[in-house]
Amino acid sequence: MRCKVLAYVVLLTLIKHVSPSGIQAGPNTNATLPCNVTLPFPLNESLLEVNWISNGTDVASFRDAATHIQEGLSWDSSNFVNGDFSLTVLRAALDLQGVYECTVSYNSTTLHSSNITFSILASPTLSVPQQWVVLETESQLKCHADGFYPPPVSFSWTRDGQVIQPPYDVEGEQTPDGYHMAVGNLTLYPSREDQNVTFGCKVFHKGSNQDLDFQLNITYTPSVGLSAVPSRPGNTPLTLYCDVESFYPEEISVSWLQNSTALPEPPATEQNPDGTYRTRHYYTLSPEQRERGGKVECAVNQPGVVHPVSGSEHLEKLDPQDETPVLTKSAKASVAMMCISIVLVFLLCFGFSWRRRDEKQKSLSVSGIILPPRVIVGHKGRVTVSIEGRRVDRVQTAWFLDDTPISDTSLTASENGPLLPSRGEMGYYKLHTQGPLHSSGSGTQQLISSLTFIPRISVHKAAVFKCQVSYMGKDKIVVERVSEKFTILSAPEVSEIQLAETPSNSDVISMTVRASHFHPDVITFRWFCQGSELSPVASQASSSPRPDSEGFFAASSQCKLPRSELEKGGTKVWVSVHHIALKQPVTRETRDFYPPNITVTWLRLREGEQDDREEEVMEGEEMWGPVQTHPRLFRATATLKRKATNQEKRERGGGIICRVEHCSLQEPVEKHWRNVDIVAPSIPPSLSVCWSSEGVGVFSLLLKGGHPKVKLLWAAGGPTLSPLVSNETEEIGDDGQRELKSVCALERSTSLPKTKAAVTDPDTDGIEYIDGDNNNIDRDEETKSEVDEDSDKEGEEDPGALHINRVNLRKGPRENERPRLRVCVEITHTALKLPAYRTWTEPNEEISSSA
Repeated sequence: MRCKVLAYVVLLTLIKHVSPSGIQAGPNTNATLPCNVTLPFPLNESLLEVNWISNGTDVASFRDAATHIQEGLSWDSSNFVNGDFSLTVLRAALDLQGVYECTVSYNSTTLHSSNITFSILASPTLSVPQQWVVLETESQLKCHADGFYPPPVSFSWTRDGQVIQPPYDVEGEQTPDGYHMAVGNLTLYPSREDQNVTFGCKVFHKGSNQDLDFQLNITYTPSVGLSAVPSRPGNTPLTLYCDVESFYPEEISVSWLQNSTALPEPPATEQNPDGTYRTRHYYTLSPEQRERGGKVECAVNQPGVVHPVSGSEHLEKLDPQDETPVLTKSAKASVAMMCISIVLVFLLCFGFSWRRRDEKQKSLSVSGIILPPRVIVGHKGRVTVSIEGRRVDRVQTAWFLDDTPISDTSLTASENGPLLPSRGEMGYYKLHTQGPLHSSGSGTQQLISSLTFIPRISVHKAAVFKCQVSYMGKDKIVVERVSEKFTILSAPEVSEIQLAETPSNSDVISMTVRASHFHPDVITFRWFCQGSELSPVASQASSSPRPDSEGFFAASSQCKLPRSELEKGGTKVWVSVHHIALKQPVTRETRDFYPPNITVTWLRLREGEQDDREEEVMEGEEMWGPVQTHPRLFRATATLKRKATNQEKRERGGGIICRVEHCSLQEPVEKHWRNVDIVAPSIPPSLSVCWSSEGVGVFSLLLKGGHPKVKLLWAAGGPTLSPLVSNETEEIGDDGQRELKSVCALERSTSLPKTKAAVTDPDTDGIEYIDGDNNNIDRDEETKSEVDEDSDKEGEEDPGALHINRVNLRKGPRENERPRLRVCVEITHTALKLPAYRTWTEPNEEISSSA
């Protein structure tokens, strides 16, 4: 008896009451409802009893070694000996949902009891019916979400990636199969800016979301006019025509009605310059229809338009039935003579004007617009037209971007700023004219008109340049040239390789690289891994290129490798990025390491020692890190802080070695630093200046000695200083020291003409005057320098040439007051704790004399 009680206590300790849990499955999939029991003794199946109950119904049972199970469910009785009584739901459906209770008893004693809630989770299928919407007319867009369970779903609408309607819940309606469907609505008034814009419908359901992108089909309604072809009155046919203007798309149907009754059929359309279409439809009324009279309408039907647009007129107005007066023979002869005279005068005038126009056109030969070979965002480009003729000195040109006139904004617009910083403000454009130049032999002249511009995607994408040629003082355009469309290039900015563990498998490392700010959108990523040999690695693009608000594209690529490949020595992974805007591919290599155990040793290197140069280990090292940048990836920074001894200061040469050891490296990595003396330069107490009578000054500064090379920054202005361009030359002086001479030219006033002698420093050899506006050379040289001023060969000018800086000093509140000019140079060197400054300030007497 005592043994039976003890066994009963043991069985009670093994009973598990499991709290209810939930299992979700998709439609028509299999799902397993777990029920596991630990059996501490050999199993006697005759004493085992298992019951699965759902919604009060026994769906599966095992008792007396016999099995009963409902259709649509299954279990494996061979697993009973292991305590596994899990139930499998086959082809999950809505009618199988509910609470399932699993009870396991042995010898009439309950060992296990648990409740499991089984439910169906079905994601919606999205669709947006294609329909036509009418321009500037209220339209309804519908987004259908079908086959989801359970309700509700949440709809949201976007335009070009921006949310235009926040999420809102819709319960939807139940379909005959038990699932639900819902419709999301969006009310909008389409505008011309919505053409070719991507709209999106986003649906959120039980933690998941789906989106569907689409574009609008916008209908432009036409203007309709009705007219009649003149014809003799009476019992003759009458032809009507209907003018339909400014409509889109091209497909329309035109029907004719008389007194609201449809007339039997006739067609053809032509495209306008703005992309819309026009057509004229004729209809000939029979004598009976003409006699009937009344109101005639021309109605135009378009996709998506509920009420057709129509034009109407009364036949009495279009076809007056007044009898024409009868002319006598003499009157007819007079009318005929008058008509002949008018025709002769018209022909003489037309022939004379045509001859003059033909002569003007024949006298000019205009080339096509020549585009730059590569148009790069932010870099200057130039378009050119060549004009040849006998009198090109009387020719003028006008440039347009599409149909917008272009004016010279090079003096007001910044070269580095946005092309259109605000509405209506033009960006950087500079107009050039070279000529007329005399051609040999034929007596003709040549004129070259050019336009320098800084490309921006938002302005110049899909645009064309136009050049109109006309004679001075005449409004008539003689010739117009239109360029081809050009592709704007922008090189990608490529990030470093980011490493991270794959969420589903910690033994796989994912490597991601991102390219941004590029154009056009075609870009290629190629991954490589170097172990024993170089071989490409399979990769996938994690996102397709998408444009941002400025028109640039961004994309990323991902590659996965086993962790063991990255952790073993000698393995290196890199990626090369190819794009049409790159002359050479951009490469990125892996930089992080794992595991975090790393050793850094600092060694001192004696001069001249080759075999045993690591004399001693140096102290004073500090380690920052290792810092975990990604899961199981680290980065560290090692520094050496110490003061050199007197002996080390006296020693020249030698150096320091930083040695890094890690388990992934087959051999340690070393970096060497050589000892170099740091000496401050000799700085003169003031600046040297030489002014010319034309208001151009040459400022110079001579620095002797110093190592490494000194950095100089020139600036000038009144209360506020602006940076200047300077010219530096370096040579060895008579005393053997290195000399650095910096020269900066500054134009104080632009009212007087300048000469070459006025801006040449007499103490500086090899410096010549450069300026595109020199007025003291002949006309041919002037136009040539003006054309070459902003050309792509600016970087190839004489390195000894001196750039002329211009500083505009605004007058003060008093009428004749002008700020004093200040010129300053900043001298920066590693041996100087703070930068040194040398300043020149304009004396007061020079201000009064110039005023």
